[in-house]
Amino acid sequence: MAATDYLLAIDQGTTSTRAILFDAAGRVHHTARIELTQHYPQPGWVEHDPEEIWAGVVATCREAIAAANGPIAAIGITNQRETAVLWDRASGRAVHNAIVWQDRRTAPLCEEWRAAGFGNAVAQRTGLVVDPYFSASKIRWMLDQVPGLRERSAKGEIAFGTIDSFLLWRLTGGKLHATDVTNASRTMLFDLHRLAWDAELSDALDIPRRLLPEVHATGGDFGATLPEMFGDAIPIAAMAGDQQAALIGQACFRPGMVKSTYGTGAFALLHTGTEPAASGHRLLTTVAYQLSGETAYALEGSIFIAGAAVQWLRDRLGAIKTASQSEALAARADPRQRVYFVPAFSGLGAPHWSPNARGMLCGLTADCGLPEIARAVLEAVGYQTRDLAAAMASDSGLAIDRLRVDGGMAASDWTMQFLADILSAQIERPASIETTAWGAAYAAGLTRGLCPEPEAMMARWTPERRFTPAMSDGEREERYEGWRRAVSGALAMAGP
Repeated sequence: MAATDYLLAIDQGTTSTRAILFDAAGRVHHTARIELTQHYPQPGWVEHDPEEIWAGVVATCREAIAAANGPIAAIGITNQRETAVLWDRASGRAVHNAIVWQDRRTAPLCEEWRAAGFGNAVAQRTGLVVDPYFSASKIRWMLDQVPGLRERSAKGEIAFGTIDSFLLWRLTGGKLHATDVTNASRTMLFDLHRLAWDAELSDALDIPRRLLPEVHATGGDFGATLPEMFGDAIPIAAMAGDQQAALIGQACFRPGMVKSTYGTGAFALLHTGTEPAASGHRLLTTVAYQLSGETAYALEGSIFIAGAAVQWLRDRLGAIKTASQSEALAARADPRQRVYFVPAFSGLGAPHWSPNARGMLCGLTADCGLPEIARAVLEAVGYQTRDLAAAMASDSGLAIDRLRVDGGMAASDWTMQFLADILSAQIERPASIETTAWGAAYAAGLTRGLCPEPEAMMARWTPERRFTPAMSDGEREERYEGWRRAVSGALAMAGP
């Protein structure tokens, strides 16, 4: 193997930090992983310790690099999106815990912004909706709540970043304060059409522009790591939000292609081409990537709770000991039962966008037990994906008859078969479900000339398995109608 064949992906996710060593063909040579502590200061609040994130990145990178038999040609970074960090430019230390994308503490602030009429400007310029999910309200909350922070920000002493920016700052020793277009497009402060920060929105939302990082293409020159950190100055050649990285890793480089990632949450992206497409169903318009001088856009549907519901089965109900046992437990359920689980632990995302909705379990009979609840938890992923697919098909005019899947839950054959059944679509699962990390590594390799152009990647992509619909039309529609009634109940409980 040539010494320059190694690519290192830093995959900083919601529940873990990983460093994965690839060769230029996308083969995994080593994976290092460290779990990330979740902090819940109050109901609906979710935080991470930036120092724990940083320590995890350093430790996993060192482990992966030690497993290589040659130097690393480039690093690609992919990250949990929308999670906001503010740090001191002089010390590099965060001034508050990172506020995680799932956090709902800013729901009242977002309601104020909607009442003030910001919704149209946000939708037209950023492609997003006014919601606590995005970074802007998290920044504003820290500025308002941390003593002296607004004054320090006005003096230029404080920097804002999503996790990619914070890691880049640390990796380069503070030389670069930058992000890429995919992460910038998730802040609610970025103009999708001009591909630049929107000064009017920043001012209207009272967020100082001096906080914001430079915005680069997804693949490009992001500097290099400090030589003493990993034994060499390794070029950082790509950054991408995790869902866009998965779109790249699934080789969805052509309009009409769709991928869905099933991790803590679940996110479906439809490639819509070189111009942003507006949604009539409250899907998000987002930057898909900017590679080799081409900018691509996507429509995105966001499901806040997917794999996190399986963790709930394990950690809160004690129904299973490991996440992988959920499939066997669900398979024991009585198929005649119609139990529905609406996993609105932190509100509902697209297409409902109800921050006040909370979880609901309904349809229980005296014959129901943990198997039926486990089945309802896994089925919820399929039902929510159908909600998104229907909205995407209506917005784009394209029939969603094929879906590429990845993420931890994609390993569950039972869940993927139900997904095929309820969508009446082919589900394609690649041989490696590490597509998020590979997307970041590929973008770095493309930038450095190690990986082929997107057309060649599309030709090379093959599924490890296809799941084909086997459910009757009558049962499919009966089940889905029950789901719609369950969601209506959860929305009604949330109030106006």
